[in-house]
Amino acid sequence: MHISLTPELEERIKTKVESGLYNNASEVIREALSFVETHEEWINEIKPARLREQLREGVNQLDRTRAHA
Repeated sequence: MHISLTPELEERIKTKVESGLYNNASEVIREALSFVETHEEWINEIKPARLREQLREGVNQLDRTRAHA
């Protein structure tokens, strides 16, 4: 597999490896992909639940406003 990265991304990966946190660029990329998967799970599961909660709060607030009008 061949991956093309911008010079800025290459530098960021190099910096991560030089920090000692990762042994090589492949570890940095694997960690980044793991983060992407976690983020996608959040988007697909947690975010809709939070939006439903916010919608429920908004409806309740609207009901309270109407009750006092």
